[in-house]
Amino acid sequence: MDSHSNVEQIYTGCLSQGSYFIHSGNEAIVIDPLRESAPYLERAESLGVEIKYVLETHFHADFVSGHVSLAQKTGAIIVYGPNAQTEFVSHIAADGEEIRVGELILKVVHTPGHTLESTCYLLINKEGEEQALFSGDTLFLGDVGRPDLAQKTGTITQEELAGMLFDSLREKIMVLPPELIIYPGHGAGSACGKNLSKETVGTLKEQLENNYALRSDMSREEFIKEVTDGLLPPPAYFPLNVAMNKKIIPEFDVIFKNADKSFDPITFEALANEMNALVLDTRKPQDYSEGHIPGSINIGLDGQFAPWVGVLIPEIEQNILLITSEKREEEAIRRLSRVGYDNVLGFLEGGYGAWKKSKKDTDTVESIDTKDFADRISKDPALVILDVRKDGEYRSERMTSSHHIPLDDINTRFNELPSGNPIYIHCAGGYRSMIFSSILKKRGIHNIVDIQGGFGAIKKTEGLKTTDYICPDTNLPKDPNESTIKEQTTLRSFLKRLLGR
Repeated sequence: MDSHSNVEQIYTGCLSQGSYFIHSGNEAIVIDPLRESAPYLERAESLGVEIKYVLETHFHADFVSGHVSLAQKTGAIIVYGPNAQTEFVSHIAADGEEIRVGELILKVVHTPGHTLESTCYLLINKEGEEQALFSGDTLFLGDVGRPDLAQKTGTITQEELAGMLFDSLREKIMVLPPELIIYPGHGAGSACGKNLSKETVGTLKEQLENNYALRSDMSREEFIKEVTDGLLPPPAYFPLNVAMNKKIIPEFDVIFKNADKSFDPITFEALANEMNALVLDTRKPQDYSEGHIPGSINIGLDGQFAPWVGVLIPEIEQNILLITSEKREEEAIRRLSRVGYDNVLGFLEGGYGAWKKSKKDTDTVESIDTKDFADRISKDPALVILDVRKDGEYRSERMTSSHHIPLDDINTRFNELPSGNPIYIHCAGGYRSMIFSSILKKRGIHNIVDIQGGFGAIKKTEGLKTTDYICPDTNLPKDPNESTIKEQTTLRSFLKRLLGR
């Protein structure tokens, strides 16, 4: 049996994160597990294998890992690479050390740069052939890990870390067989890199040909400049997650038990006031627009929910009360726990419908389609338009008369809000603009209008003027004949194609 059929990628779209379950014989290894243990325990039981090791590629900043809980439930050994220091029992492996699971070997490849302890794991089959690399946040498809997260004032700089990453890539990874399969820690959407591919599995050959950071003619100085250029400040919750990943924390089952409490509207409102709790409405943007509890903010579950919570709610210990769609309470609690927001007090029994029936105060967000928007602009060309997309999106193409504050920056650039009566807000598709609108309303700014469908709909609507597309990386106009990005391939179809099956 080929060793690739022994590898399962467990990809979590909300976090753009890949963890891995590898089995051989009656043994298994898990790499970079999510906080909840159930997915790995269920796989082990169905396969009749024992989880022998839990391998971590580094101390994760963008999510809380479940390594301690999984080890406690299975007796597995937690493994980190060199330089790691933990507050729990773990094995700190040496560079080049081999870890066996059945007939397979995972070789420790220490690759500092993203962090000092960053480590990849090289999969070797029973014939001794190097077949795959679990590259963590060292090497992504299309990018490499950002080198600024582990910098410490007076100790080490991002430039020094970038230099280490240059050496790690060229001395440890680029010398491996080009047909090697790369299993990265993240895909597009993660804040751990700048230009990650939508693909979640590839080959080293593809990266050598296409990844800007692996150019053979690239000097160390050029590399350092390119990987540090344009780095946005990391979300505030990143160092808090790193700290959580170094110590023993409550397992998800405990978090869920404490949070799985329902309250009627009267109790819910009283608890929000008494505990200074944030009311977090996780419904779809348009549902929130049509009616919501005054003072609540909307971050919908049908999007990159957990990362946006981490970016926008500065206090990780903030008490939270949930509004969810029917039977999605557990999902919301689970996804909050993945980024360390463990202080969920409970949820509103019956959701927003119960609140509305109670005759308590409600609020709305005016939301219009782009046809109505175009009609209003034709009557008043001076409408105040606020684009809340990321910098790269805005630089690429935008409405000609728009202001710009990325949703990421709402807490630091709130005083730059344009004066308008009202302010017309849009993002790319409508998810982020409603989050932005809800935060404005919570802060007392109510004269706002959300644009349904965002910039995607704006471009298709007659009468709405936009700039020509400019590639944010090259500042060159987009080739009109350029093919669209292919849909993300699944792991199974990719491997079948690669192996000729």
